[in-house]
Amino acid sequence: MASSAPTFNLTDDVMTPPQVSVIIPIYNGVGDLPGLEACLLHQTFASSQVEYLLIDNNSTDATAKQLQALSARAQRQGITLIPLSEPHIQSSYAARNRGIVSAQGEILVFTDADCRPEPSWLAAMVQPFEDLKIGLVAGEIKALPGDSLLERYADRKEILSQKFTIAHPFHPYGQTANLAVRRTALEKSGLFRPYLTTGGDADLCWRIQMSGNWQFYFAEAAVVRHRHRSTLRELKGQWQRYGRSNAYLHELHGVSLQPYLSRQQWSRRIARWLVKEVPSVLVRSLTRQATFLDAAMTPLDLFCGRSREVGQRHAKLELDAYQVEWFDTPCSDEVSEALNIKTDSA
Repeated sequence: MASSAPTFNLTDDVMTPPQVSVIIPIYNGVGDLPGLEACLLHQTFASSQVEYLLIDNNSTDATAKQLQALSARAQRQGITLIPLSEPHIQSSYAARNRGIVSAQGEILVFTDADCRPEPSWLAAMVQPFEDLKIGLVAGEIKALPGDSLLERYADRKEILSQKFTIAHPFHPYGQTANLAVRRTALEKSGLFRPYLTTGGDADLCWRIQMSGNWQFYFAEAAVVRHRHRSTLRELKGQWQRYGRSNAYLHELHGVSLQPYLSRQQWSRRIARWLVKEVPSVLVRSLTRQATFLDAAMTPLDLFCGRSREVGQRHAKLELDAYQVEWFDTPCSDEVSEALNIKTDSA
């Protein structure tokens, strides 16, 4: 699929923003759509310059029906919102690829159905692309309000913040919850790996930077908000996914694995917590200078670390996950059919 170079057009000395496509994968998103709709329909960015592509990734609830209704409401407000579907490959990256190959925009902006972009988000994401050397822009991810212990823990640790991903020693990257890409940057790097289940954001950002001279920009003012995990089960799943991502990126790019804590290191951490940290918290709590969260930080750090180790240790990158989709390759359903034929022949 051919693509034109993104430009900011100068007309009467006025900078005209480029056409933008916002791409959002959705799986069983009925509960997320009302909040997402409110955020998308109240963006300050010119509605004539943007299209919103919402891709249903084989949902089993009423997502597809709600997307049609959302599209009609957006149209009445003069906003282009197009429902699409990716029913063949159960992967958010395959769904994003479906959006990419359908997009008309010069700048491709990604977020997720459970994210809540602030009104100025899109304008702040697009502005850095005035510099034609910029190929990637990551915005900031902040937490939605939460009162549970685990939400307050994650907020204090700034688990969602992009400042950690942009500081990666291999290359900076942005999470797809708040990421924008210049369309032409994908011509040499390829699109997302459609069968990858996690780590695809880092993989794409790294391939873009390695395949051309594109620069990476952190748009700190472009904010989306996301809810932290509120149960131990959700927190465990989140950190196991981080571990799997470590393992997959190690296989794909040779980056270092997250080191494992030895039993001695675990014992020292627990001993320090019991002997030094807990008594200190108890003393400070008498003058309201510490809370239960202060006492729980080390056990929760160890819980998250162990969950990440488990995810990394048991991760297995399937052969299909090495594949990269390109603009000129068949669409997802054709790729899926070809893979099935190959498997049957084998």
